[in-house]
Amino acid sequence: QVQLVESGGGLVQPGGSLRLTCAGSGFISRLYIMSWYRQAPGKERELVATSTSGGGTTNYADSVKGRFTISRDNAKNTVYLQMNSLKPEDTAVYYCYAQNPRTGNKYWGRGTQVTVSS
Repeated sequence: QVQLVESGGGLVQPGGSLRLTCAGSGFISRLYIMSWYRQAPGKERELVATSTSGGGTTNYADSVKGRFTISRDNAKNTVYLQMNSLKPEDTAVYYCYAQNPRTGNKYWGRGTQVTVSS
């Protein structure tokens, strides 16, 4: 059974940093595109960052470029999102997402809340 479990969210002041972790089990993460999405209250879920299978390429939403970094440790089936210079508009529930580009299998984590406020 595939599971994605996010952790590391919390309350942080503007300008602060957080590191989110997504621990996966039940699948081989190096075969999967791993992504972080977020959903703010009253808004649609949006893509934040993506790491291609194998981790060779990363892509970011324009709103987080230069501030967020996605990385992965395939040996641990884990993906990270380092978030720096956080802004109130980064407040959202952050979700981990895994997609196998060959089989089409897709999985979501349950999310972790990030709140940026003074």
